[in-house]
Amino acid sequence: MYLIGASGHAKVVIDLIRMSGGIIDGVFDDNSLINDLLGYKRLGEINKAPNVNGSFIITIGDNSIRKNIVEKMNLHYESVTGNCHISQDASIGEGTVVMNGACINIGTRIGNHVIINTAACIDHECVINNFVHVSPNATLAGNVRVEEGAHIGLGAQVIQGVSIGKWATIGAGAVIIKNVPDYAVVVGVPGRIIKYNQYNPTP
Repeated sequence: MYLIGASGHAKVVIDLIRMSGGIIDGVFDDNSLINDLLGYKRLGEINKAPNVNGSFIITIGDNSIRKNIVEKMNLHYESVTGNCHISQDASIGEGTVVMNGACINIGTRIGNHVIINTAACIDHECVINNFVHVSPNATLAGNVRVEEGAHIGLGAQVIQGVSIGKWATIGAGAVIIKNVPDYAVVVGVPGRIIKYNQYNPTP
C-alpha cells in the first residue's frame, strides 16, 4: 500500500497498518525536504502516484485536499481500520480510515475517504457521506446524517435525527440539537452559527 501525504495523520495511519500486519511500500508528498516518514521512503510528489501500481490511501486530514486528489487521480483506494467496533451491518467506503477505539453501530453507512478518528462514536443508522472527518471523542446519536466534506470537531455531540450540511464545521465540544445548513460554522452549547465556510471545489 502507498500513502499520499506525510503529515501527523499519516503517522497514525501507518501505526494502524503496522498493527494489522499490512505492508507499506512508500509515501508520496509534495514536501521535498521529507526523505522518509517513520522509515518509509518518500517516492516523490503526489502527482507521481499514478506512476506506480498498487493500492493507496490518502493520509491527509484536510477534507477538501482529499477530495481534490481523488478527483485528479484515478487510483485504487483501500480502507484501513484499527482496533475498533464496526457492526456487521455497517458499511465502510473505499479510502476511509477508522481509528482505534471508534464505534460504528448497526445500519450505519460510511462513505469514501472519510476519517472516523480515535474513540469517535457513530450510533445506529447514521449516514456519513464522502470526505467527512469525525474528530476524536465526537459522538453522533442514531439516524444522524452528515453531508460531504463536513468536519465534526473534537468531542462534539450531535443528537439523534439531526442533519449536518455539506462542508459545515462543528466546533470542538459543540452540542448540536438542530439541523446545520451547508457551509455553516457552528460552536457552543447549544450550537450556534458564527459564520459560513467558503469552499472552493477547484483543485
